[in-house]
Amino acid sequence: MEKTPDHPTPENALLVLVDVQGKLARLMHESEAMIRQQGVLIEGCKLLEVPIVWAEQLPDKLGPTVPELAGRLESYSPCAKGSFGCWGDDGLRQSIRDSGRDRILLAGIEAHVCVWQTAAALRAENHEVHLIADAVSSRSAFNRDIAFRRMEAAGVHLSNVEMVLFELMKDAGHPRFRDVTRLLK
Repeated sequence: MEKTPDHPTPENALLVLVDVQGKLARLMHESEAMIRQQGVLIEGCKLLEVPIVWAEQLPDKLGPTVPELAGRLESYSPCAKGSFGCWGDDGLRQSIRDSGRDRILLAGIEAHVCVWQTAAALRAENHEVHLIADAVSSRSAFNRDIAFRRMEAAGVHLSNVEMVLFELMKDAGHPRFRDVTRLLK
């Protein structure tokens, strides 16, 4: 029987945002809802002081991160990559290691390529990965769903934006509770 995951906390969690760029992001299944949830996740992580690692796949070819998210990430710098998975890029791998965090909150596109390869590599390195499913997509629902099943089989924990933000706060006494719940309305 698989061990129950330890809840992510502001002290052990890291958000990894993968490749939400240009025209490709707009082609994702339910792209508007996905981008909206990614924005809530970013703002929630900022409020709860969870660091963010932000990846862009070949930005010179695919374009920059969509403006709705880039504007929320102004205090971070994107890390350009050529490898599909984030772990395959030296700079991203080092950023993840340097964070000292072992609970990875994973969001982005495409679920069956870059997100899957990132999740698989992180699991191989014994990171606990929490896939923020409503902040992840592919061009087709079929590809997204196959990726979710494959990640779950690899030991990735399925989550969503509201679930993980409440896990990070633990209880209604958290000093940022009202601010975070405002994001979710």
